[in-house]
Amino acid sequence: MRIEQLRREFDLDIRWTVFPLHPETGDDGRELADLFSGRMDVPRAMAELQALAQELGLPFGVRIHTYNSRLAQELGKWAELQGRGDNFRAAVYHAYFADGRNIAHKDVLLDLCQNLDLPLSEARKVLAERLFSSAVDDDWQRAGLFGVRSVPTHIYRQQMLVGFQDYAAFKKLVSSG
Repeated sequence: MRIEQLRREFDLDIRWTVFPLHPETGDDGRELADLFSGRMDVPRAMAELQALAQELGLPFGVRIHTYNSRLAQELGKWAELQGRGDNFRAAVYHAYFADGRNIAHKDVLLDLCQNLDLPLSEARKVLAERLFSSAVDDDWQRAGLFGVRSVPTHIYRQQMLVGFQDYAAFKKLVSSG
């Protein structure tokens, strides 16, 4: 995983901050054509993203919907405390971008937890009681203060790297700061 490689090579303490991309999206998601109507050629943009992901060795399937990621973000904060944050985020990425699964649905998130051997009873409690809601609120505020407008955005010192990037771009970011 590139993150681990960066951590080792540059002795970095990497902090994940989640961001509210389209938080108004309901639990059943929204068609990308509707979301970007008149502002973007969605099939062309998806084809470009798919080509870039393939070039970078990232799984990326055919996507026609966006889904609300709020609960996944909350569960991700909990997974961090279990020492499985990176694994959980990778599983959510794959479920959402490669498989097109609705990550707003609790059963999808619990399935990911089960596949990662995370304790399901605790995960259910985190989701039911929204135990990490304030942690996500804090992250959303922090992202706003940094001026984050899209995902993924990577910040090192006062510099930003936006979008899917290759390892060389990350290396340049952290070695120039």
